[in-house]
Amino acid sequence: MTNAAQILRSKPAATVFTIEPTASVFEAVRLMADKNIGALLVVERGKVVGIVSERDYARKIVLMDRSSKDTLLRDIMSSPVMVVPPDRSAEECMALMTEHRLRHLPVMDGERLLGLVSIGDLVKATIADQQFIIEQLEHYIAGRRD
Repeated sequence: MTNAAQILRSKPAATVFTIEPTASVFEAVRLMADKNIGALLVVERGKVVGIVSERDYARKIVLMDRSSKDTLLRDIMSSPVMVVPPDRSAEECMALMTEHRLRHLPVMDGERLLGLVSIGDLVKATIADQQFIIEQLEHYIAGRRD
């Protein structure tokens, strides 16, 4: 079974974009749009203090009729952030994300941020694992027939 570290290594660009909690929501949304990503980690003095996503923007700015230019990230970010160690399996990550209704999960080795896995990354890894098992079973079955 694939783990979080293996998923991070398989991603084409393991860059995790971060932003300060004192930035405006508008700045965060602009950065997410520029980088074509759905979430940013909020970092203060090198420490992950929150996460902000498109969902946070929609629910905490748009639906509450707030100004994205006048609202700071610290006012809408999700905190504390649920994180996983690099050896956590894709299956365990998916269970956590499903249970807590998360779409992004930071991977931390102690205090060191290794990367961010998304629900899409986990689905891709799960499909690859299942395809590998199917191929192994097909080879096993074909070998028995000969």
